[in-house]
Amino acid sequence: MTASKSPTPLLFLASFGLLALGTIIWWSRDTGSSFSLAPSLAKLPAAMRQAAPVAPVQANWISPLRRSCDVLDQKQRQHLHMLLADLRQSPGRVKVDPSNYGERFRQDAFGNPVDPTPQLVVLHETVYGIASAINTFVTKHPRDDDQVSYHALIGGDGAVIKLLDPSKRAFGAGNSAFNGQWVVTNPNVGGSINNFGLHVSLETPLDGEDNDSEHSGYSAAQYDALAVVLAEWMARFQIRPENITTHKYVDLGGERSDPRSFNWQALQERLQNLGLLC
Repeated sequence: MTASKSPTPLLFLASFGLLALGTIIWWSRDTGSSFSLAPSLAKLPAAMRQAAPVAPVQANWISPLRRSCDVLDQKQRQHLHMLLADLRQSPGRVKVDPSNYGERFRQDAFGNPVDPTPQLVVLHETVYGIASAINTFVTKHPRDDDQVSYHALIGGDGAVIKLLDPSKRAFGAGNSAFNGQWVVTNPNVGGSINNFGLHVSLETPLDGEDNDSEHSGYSAAQYDALAVVLAEWMARFQIRPENITTHKYVDLGGERSDPRSFNWQALQERLQNLGLLC
């Protein structure tokens, strides 16, 4: 007599899978829960992600810039538009060392999706001369604590030095947040606004190369240049005026005070003449 063949392992596994599926469907029907295999499997990775730490409580930023459609000075308006055209046609950038910047992340350190589009502009000052700042950015820094960069510098004479393309993540602010928002890209060092921020720094006047709370302030040429840099970024990324802030505000350590002696009214007039506050 010929011996009967035993079921193949594949047939056994298929039978077991059908039994398990029937049991789950029966359980969900019996408990009144809905069951859908594909959506449940699709949601599983998200369910397994770790929630990102919440930024420390901070007072909401109240922008000194006011909404207005009035053009205050037609001559200045024409001058600023000429500067803007020159900025868009200006040559390449200073080559920042790769240790001082990074790519923008699309996920935080815990696998949660984040928007890398620039949404915020942070104003800084150099404290020392612009040549010193550039030297820092082009120098390789193996230590994380020494790595720093901005997207643009503005000299005392109004010259704009382009550093990083806005698509890159500058290391302009360490432990930082804006209106309670940050992105944690390294769980060992807390969160930062760098992933969605743009950084521009004004050269500090000579009498400000110290730790005093104020100095003589920035030149009219610097405010002109700052206005056109902001105009370029605001148009490119649809950044709102109320999302122009200071290093002092975003810094969670309370150690930064820049840009000191900043004249918000000077910026208000220029952005208003460019029609960016309407």
